[in-house]
Amino acid sequence: MTAPTDWLKNEEAALFTTSYEYISILCEKIKIQELGAQMLPPLYALVFGVGLVGNVMVLLILTKYKCLRILPNIYLLNLALSDLLFLLTLPFWIHYAKWSNWVFGHSMCKLLSGLYYLGLYGESFFIILLTIDRYVAIVHAVFALRIRTVTFGIISSVLTWVLVGLAVIPEIIFHKSQEVSGKSYCSSLYPENEEDTWKRFQVVRMNVLCLVLPLLVMAICYTGIIKTLMRCPSKKKYKAIRLIFVIMVIFFLFWTPYNLVLLISTFQTIFFESSCERNKQLDVALQVTEVIAFTHCCVNPVIYAFVSEKFREHLSHFFHTHVAPHLGKHIPFLPSEKPERGSSASPSTWEQELSAVF
Repeated sequence: MTAPTDWLKNEEAALFTTSYEYISILCEKIKIQELGAQMLPPLYALVFGVGLVGNVMVLLILTKYKCLRILPNIYLLNLALSDLLFLLTLPFWIHYAKWSNWVFGHSMCKLLSGLYYLGLYGESFFIILLTIDRYVAIVHAVFALRIRTVTFGIISSVLTWVLVGLAVIPEIIFHKSQEVSGKSYCSSLYPENEEDTWKRFQVVRMNVLCLVLPLLVMAICYTGIIKTLMRCPSKKKYKAIRLIFVIMVIFFLFWTPYNLVLLISTFQTIFFESSCERNKQLDVALQVTEVIAFTHCCVNPVIYAFVSEKFREHLSHFFHTHVAPHLGKHIPFLPSEKPERGSSASPSTWEQELSAVF
């Protein structure tokens, strides 16, 4: 599979898990490594800062304003946790990209690789759950009244994390810290005689879990939703699917390029004749699409702010209640009084709204 900064070794076509190919000695990629060392650390640092603040705010709002009494918000909480797991690994990949040397040891290589994929697969799986929840709520409304409970949300979330943990086990097993030419690399190390087979299996598995499966669920669920809305048009139902639909589409837009480039890079001998120049082009493509994919972990809070009116209300109230009073001591024009929560509905009202998210 792949992990951030795999291009450092010019091996397999991904960020995390590349095995050292001795043929790369004949194909120097010093300029590509230097470009990555210069460009990636500041970009990843920006993603880390923005993503950390945004997703922590989502967690605070979901917990502070009792939003977790609504099933989809339980999944949104887990979605934010997935992003945070992913983000927590970024400082280490920043150092790795900057110095082209893994200094954190064997155990940290396994741990951080595991967290990286926990975040990635967790996001994919909880987006699937959100889509299925919208489908059940709209297409099978009577059944939804019985099943869409907080208890069901907690149980399904726990089971999902168990599945995600099982999916990550191969990454933890195969990721190792290894020394090559005086430098250490954190990457996948497969059995020597089965390296190509395992490498391809891991990449195909990643594409299935993070691309094909969500896309298939989306196609099935939204086909049913659209048919229901065409029979019984409802503004409330349209509003109910808007946020989840946008979240899923944005996920595909950010992650599909990287997954496809990774797939092509891993199976390049099938698609075209391998060459040094072609390998360099694929390495550059991996760097670019990797940055795009990593940026996704700070996008969901922005989506909530633009699409969810309820989230904007809570965010405004939180700012004026907890942030502005402290800043007002140093910035005179900021109001320091706590505003009334004018338009927010009671939790019981939210629970009755089909469109309630946040």
